[in-house]
Amino acid sequence: MSPSVGAEEKTMLRGLALGTAFVVGAGLCIALVPAPVSAHHAFAAEFDSNKPVRFEEAIVTRMEWVNPHVWIHVDVSLGNGKVEKWAIEAGTPNVLFRRGFTKEDLLPGTAIVVDGYRSKDGSRRANGRDLTLPDGRMLFLGSSGTGAPTEGARPN
Repeated sequence: MSPSVGAEEKTMLRGLALGTAFVVGAGLCIALVPAPVSAHHAFAAEFDSNKPVRFEEAIVTRMEWVNPHVWIHVDVSLGNGKVEKWAIEAGTPNVLFRRGFTKEDLLPGTAIVVDGYRSKDGSRRANGRDLTLPDGRMLFLGSSGTGAPTEGARPN
């Protein structure tokens, strides 16, 4: 003879089944909702290690201290009275901060020297390698793990 289940037990089992179904359903909904994905690129996808650039007297116009990369916007004099606007990509804000770099180091009007690598598409963008501040301090701007030339390597 099988034991009979009372009304209280049936109610408790029904509640447990409904609770389990709710948790599983909520988990599926969360798993299926598209989450924002931070696009991160490899160096070689956008920049050319065979096309180094060097700007001797770049003038900082603004700095974007944003993830996934800091962007330094500069004016570069062509020597004939004309100026080109360039955007220099650097590492993440966290990495640069740990290297001793802060937002206050690059206020608009600051003259800097920048070494890096030109974009493959020919636009006025470069992946920054080294940046020299007016006081002579040199900062490594590059990102690690992206395929960019390593910190020990120097542009030709």
